[in-house]
Amino acid sequence: MPRRHQPTARQARLGSELRKLREAAGFTGREAAAALGTDAGRLSQIESGVAGVSEDTVRRLAANFACADGELVGALVAMATDRTNGWWEEYRGVLPTAYFDLAELDHHATFRHDVAVTHVPGLFQTEAYARDLFSYMNPEFPESELDHRVAHRMKRKVIIEGLDPIPYETVIHEAALRIRVAGRTAFRAQLARILELSEAEHVTVRVIPFELDAFAGAGGAMVHLGGVVPRLDTVVRDAPHGTAFLDSEAQLEHFRKLFRKVKGESLDPAPSRDLIHQLAKNL
Repeated sequence: MPRRHQPTARQARLGSELRKLREAAGFTGREAAAALGTDAGRLSQIESGVAGVSEDTVRRLAANFACADGELVGALVAMATDRTNGWWEEYRGVLPTAYFDLAELDHHATFRHDVAVTHVPGLFQTEAYARDLFSYMNPEFPESELDHRVAHRMKRKVIIEGLDPIPYETVIHEAALRIRVAGRTAFRAQLARILELSEAEHVTVRVIPFELDAFAGAGGAMVHLGGVVPRLDTVVRDAPHGTAFLDSEAQLEHFRKLFRKVKGESLDPAPSRDLIHQLAKNL
C-alpha cells in the first residue's frame, strides 16, 4: 500500500494499537517484522499510520502477538479496511487537520459524552452562535474561513440529528448557558435549540448550576468518543498547541472517572431542562 503523507487520527490510532499489542507481547520491532516477513522500517510505517495495512496483515500480527481478544482484533480489522469517504473530506486542506479528524471519529463513534464549561457544546450550537464564537475567537478570519468553519460545525450534527444517531450525553455548566456569545435574540434561540434536542430519546442534557458547592472542575471540558470496544475510546481536549487526541488506557480511565464525577454532581435531566427554560424566559 502507498505511503500516506498525513495519516488521519483514526489511521494513526490503528498503528498505535498494533504497536501496543507488539509491546505487550514482548516483541521488538525487528522481531515482529521478521515474523511478518517484512523489514523493521515497513513495520514502523504501519505502526505510525504512515503505511496502510491489510486485513490479513492485522490478523497475522494479532496471531503472532497472541492476542486472544476477538472483538478487539475485529475492530482493528474494520479500521484497517474502512474506505469511508465522508463529507468531511471536502474540508481537507481547507480547515485545520483536527477538524476532519474529529468529524471522522464522530462518524465511527458508538456514543459521545461532552463536558462543556464556558461554551455551548458544538453539536448543540446554532449557526448564529457558532459564527459569533468563531469570529470573536479570531476576528482576523476572512468571511470565507468563517463560512467553512461554521458549515463544518453544522454538518457534524448529523451524528445526533441524522437518520442513525448515536447516544449523546452532555454536562453543561450554567456559565455556558449564561454567557451571551450571540446577541439576545440569537442566544434565546440557542437555548431553545438545546431544549428541543434534549427531548430526543438518545440525548441526555445535565446542567451544573452555579449554586453547586465545591466544584473545581472549571478546566474539565472534554469530548469522550466511544469505540467499538472500550479500549478504542478516544478523549478529545483543547490544548495550547491545538486539539489533543488522548487514547492511552490510563488517560481513558481518568476521563471516564472524571465524567462520572461531573455527571454525579450535575442536575438530573428534568430540573436541567427547567433551569434552561427559566434562563431563556428571563432573556
